[in-house]
Amino acid sequence: MKHTYKITGMSCNGCRTNVEDTLNNIKGVLKATVNLDEGKAEVEMGHHITTETLQQEFLKAGLHYSIADFDPNSDNEKTDKPIAIKPIEDGNGIFYCPMHCEGEKTYNKAGDCPVCGMDLIEQPKAIQATQYTCPMHPEIIRDEPGSCPICGMDLVPMEPKESEEDKTYLKLLKKMKVSLIFAIPVFIISMSMHLPSNPLTKLMPQIYWDWSQFVLTLPIVFYTCWMFYVRAWKSIITWNLNMFTLVGIGTGAAFLFSIVALLLPDVFPQEFKSDMGGVDLYFEATAVILTLVLLGQLLEARAHSKTSGAIKELLKLAPSEATLVVNGEDKIVSIHSIKKDDLLRVKPGERIPVDGVIVEGSSSIDESMISGEPIPVDKTVNDKVNSGTINGTKSFVMKAERVGSETLLSQIIKMVSDASRSRAPIQRLADTISKYFVPIVVVVSIITFIVWAYFGPEKNAMVYAFVNAVAVLIIACPCALGLATPMSVMVGVGKGAQNGILIKNAEALETMNKVNVLITDKTGTLTEGKPSVEKVVALEGDSKDLLQQIASLNQYSEHPLAQAVVNYAKENKSKLIKVDDFEAVTGMGVTGTVGKNKVALGNKKLMEKIKASVSKDLDAQILAEQKLGKTVSYIAVDQKALGYVSITDAIKLTSAKAIKTLMKQGVEVIMLTGDNENTAKAVADELHLTRFKAGFLPEDKLKFIKNLQSEGKIVAMAGDGINDAPALAQSNVGIAMGTGTDVAIESAAMTLVKGDLQGIVKAKNLSHAVMKNIKQNLFFSFIYNVLGVPIAAGVLFPVFGLLLSPIIAALAMSFSSVSVIANSLRLRGVSLEK
Repeated sequence: MKHTYKITGMSCNGCRTNVEDTLNNIKGVLKATVNLDEGKAEVEMGHHITTETLQQEFLKAGLHYSIADFDPNSDNEKTDKPIAIKPIEDGNGIFYCPMHCEGEKTYNKAGDCPVCGMDLIEQPKAIQATQYTCPMHPEIIRDEPGSCPICGMDLVPMEPKESEEDKTYLKLLKKMKVSLIFAIPVFIISMSMHLPSNPLTKLMPQIYWDWSQFVLTLPIVFYTCWMFYVRAWKSIITWNLNMFTLVGIGTGAAFLFSIVALLLPDVFPQEFKSDMGGVDLYFEATAVILTLVLLGQLLEARAHSKTSGAIKELLKLAPSEATLVVNGEDKIVSIHSIKKDDLLRVKPGERIPVDGVIVEGSSSIDESMISGEPIPVDKTVNDKVNSGTINGTKSFVMKAERVGSETLLSQIIKMVSDASRSRAPIQRLADTISKYFVPIVVVVSIITFIVWAYFGPEKNAMVYAFVNAVAVLIIACPCALGLATPMSVMVGVGKGAQNGILIKNAEALETMNKVNVLITDKTGTLTEGKPSVEKVVALEGDSKDLLQQIASLNQYSEHPLAQAVVNYAKENKSKLIKVDDFEAVTGMGVTGTVGKNKVALGNKKLMEKIKASVSKDLDAQILAEQKLGKTVSYIAVDQKALGYVSITDAIKLTSAKAIKTLMKQGVEVIMLTGDNENTAKAVADELHLTRFKAGFLPEDKLKFIKNLQSEGKIVAMAGDGINDAPALAQSNVGIAMGTGTDVAIESAAMTLVKGDLQGIVKAKNLSHAVMKNIKQNLFFSFIYNVLGVPIAAGVLFPVFGLLLSPIIAALAMSFSSVSVIANSLRLRGVSLEK
């Protein structure tokens, strides 16, 4: 379970660290993250811990901060700079840094990341309702279709608002066009000077062409690319040195050098002067380098939109309208107008608007966009349907059960969005290097200048020193290093969602690749999770009476076996009656008072717990059933076992294939079940499992996983019930079956929408592909900088006579980040079926 708290009294990162460390050291806290800007703490717990207990722990640690339940409706403090906010469920306006410099922090307006200076990326907006307007009177806006109250014309759907992402791209595109208009002439003027007979000097003297370069460079420096200098200045005063620090220093030095050389050439020593007696100008380097950096930003803006393509595709799944059935009449309404228990008509080919249950009719539903399975699923009355799935060729009426942010589709979108912004452990290496990267490059640039000034060619040594020092600053690219991990994670998480694998955070995605033991539950994981009662046997009394009592008892339980008993009772027209003192005894069964009788339904341990008398004949019959692979529960009334219920649950067709594939990949599969030894052995034998444990309570599963982890094993746990929640939380990667309970899904790091082991095979393959992609990105980033910086410094000159122009350095730097993003996008085409 996860809780959000308001922390007051923090003033610096030291405070944040103290609070975070204290929370993480509290027994029962699985993970705590603290946001200084918001004064907020997100705490994941294995069990509920009261706010008073957390406050006492603060006091014990000598901390004087106060902690209270977070109120999402309280106003954030107004500020001119981007402030961190809680992601909203409706609309857009949520921005994040593509390099995740400050973790999962988000901002409430567009701008630059205060750490790396990159453009903040807009989180794809949530499901939006269609609004309508009048073509003649655009001020008329309605949530539903109708007629204009002024002129009577039919209202037409409004065009969706342009996203901030698109605005940023178009803004950069406009600036790019302006930059090219001015940069190309500057480049031509400068290059013509190197021709044997400069044709331009025949039109007017060189001094006028020098002034022309200066004038043409001004719009690039002070308009189209001024933002780079603003970012560079911010990075220096905050000491968050980044790519723009290097670009700003390098091009700024070239620009200022050229201005002084143009206005006061005599102040320069002879080493800076050419054969003609003048000082070389670098306006073309300034203009072209800035334009190339702008080109890189433009390409990145376009590429970034593709990395979040999976979320955008998911957002398109939900329709903006639905057909509401009111008193037998159909009415078109906005999706946001739908309330729980509303009746909705879904016509052939339409997308299902919200989660619910069919109450009239039947159809086949295409659920491929959520489960990843292409075969349509037949649905009829009382079957569940989910938002975003597509109806087949028949019409049906459904009752809304989950609307708005509660729908499965909305939860998937939120999970994908949150996971995309989370940080993988492998990113720590890149973060550590990036912290020292820029200062090291600046030092290398200074050393380059000194070495060339003293040991360069006797003629124009200072010119060589200046040009190479600028090239070093320009070619270095910390952004490629910073983008290597988050880009792969974002694309990978989206790829998972499209295949029915919901990943809660990047750490789970990375760890899944290292998993070498898979612990799996039986019911609902290896089996269909749709158990059916085969028979109710009474050794004493009437079996119908026993059925009524156990069905009444089970009506308060959400366990699949309990639902099977209730369904069987309804099929046999057995009436459910009120139950008092209901109790679910974890790992054993349920007890309660039905009428005047104390009834218990469960395994042998439950019978022992309540001290019920069990006959040898009953034990023998139950044993025979268990050896057939059936799940059998004792039925006791007033501490006497009177009979049993035999339940069968078919093994999923995909389980055997998935287990075989996982074993080939070196993963040991172990079944832990609360069921008896005989039933467990029958299932294990059918699936060729080498290890299994039966009669396990939740605490036994927890202890077993801890023992494996103490042996150095990386353990994944797959389960679907409340009793699996502790084990899911303890495992290195908890995997919940999407067909299971909310508690299991909340405790897990991954959720399989379809709920079968084949999804684990896909998750393992996805994790392997993502980690391989991240390593490729990191390798490219390291090699690029390790080779690029020395070449720019001129290490090849003594042997090969080669020097790197600052312009070529800028081109390489601009495309290094784009190359990392392009490589990450390759994950979209990876096949997870292996």
